[in-house]
Amino acid sequence: MEQELKIPNHIAIILDGNGRWAKKKGLPRTVGHTNGAKALQRTIEACKKFGVKTLTVYGFSTENWSRPKEEVDFLMNLFLNYLTKQSKKLIENKIRFVVLGDKSRFSPEIQNAMKKLESDTKDFTEFTFNVALNYGGHAEIVKATKEIAQDVKDGKISIDDIDEKIFESHLYTHDQLPPDLIIRTSGEQRLSGFLLWQCSYSEFYFPQVHFPDFNEEQLKIAIQEYSKRDRRYGKV
Repeated sequence: MEQELKIPNHIAIILDGNGRWAKKKGLPRTVGHTNGAKALQRTIEACKKFGVKTLTVYGFSTENWSRPKEEVDFLMNLFLNYLTKQSKKLIENKIRFVVLGDKSRFSPEIQNAMKKLESDTKDFTEFTFNVALNYGGHAEIVKATKEIAQDVKDGKISIDDIDEKIFESHLYTHDQLPPDLIIRTSGEQRLSGFLLWQCSYSEFYFPQVHFPDFNEEQLKIAIQEYSKRDRRYGKV
């Protein structure tokens, strides 16, 4: 008898292994990123099919700027291509699109495309697709801390007002629930600064598959593993 699936409301994925997938096949890393983008589209469709409400993916960290310029330039073009060519599909499917991270370092063209797609999809409530771009968990926590300190300085709140709810209101995910399940493909077992505040009671799953090979069946296996977990949130 097949196990009954407990569907996570929010799945977050660290998209790892594009470069290793390409190297294994004797191909340039850029081909791995292109196939990773195709896998991402499959993953969005599979999440919607299973009834997941939110998908968050780690697309580009604050540290990724240090990669070779050729690779960074390719990724920027890939982002812009996605933002422009996939926008119609996201709108047709009523998918809310949100960027988590500091947009200011991207080109004006990419920033405008991000803001437009966020604006065009802001009222959709059925499914949210978050993309962490120029994102770092430490940077997000520092950002929130500075904003709260400024509010105290400006007399908007007192120090005694500061609690977890206030802090969370200054995170990029301020209007969203934390991830139930975090997946990192490619077998690596670390967060690399991903959703450090939000992950306190997330379940983790580390499949060996590189992200370009991730598909609906792989997602189902991850949800099956999640379904076996007993989430106690610190209780007995």
